[in-house]
Amino acid sequence: MEAVLLGLVLMLSIFLGFELISKVPATLHTPLMSGANAISGITIVGALISAGAEIQPLSTILGALAVGFASINVVGGYLVTNRMLSMFKKKDSDQQGDQS
Repeated sequence: MEAVLLGLVLMLSIFLGFELISKVPATLHTPLMSGANAISGITIVGALISAGAEIQPLSTILGALAVGFASINVVGGYLVTNRMLSMFKKKDSDQQGDQS
């Protein structure tokens, strides 16, 4: 019964996440991405706790995988956010003169 309940929570979270993200205007994507990166940082903490608990070998392996994937998500998210924010910076007049 617990597996069915966990599956139901997973399906509900996938549906809710898709519905919420699809309704976000384009102007809010960058700030929300930064918030999602912070949440992934919290995920790393939980994954470290799971990997270090050493209750079962499977939980250690899954925790280590979760640390890896969450780290990739955080780094990639900050790189994309930085690139998006750099599009809004003004270009120097020196750079414009060199490109002519």
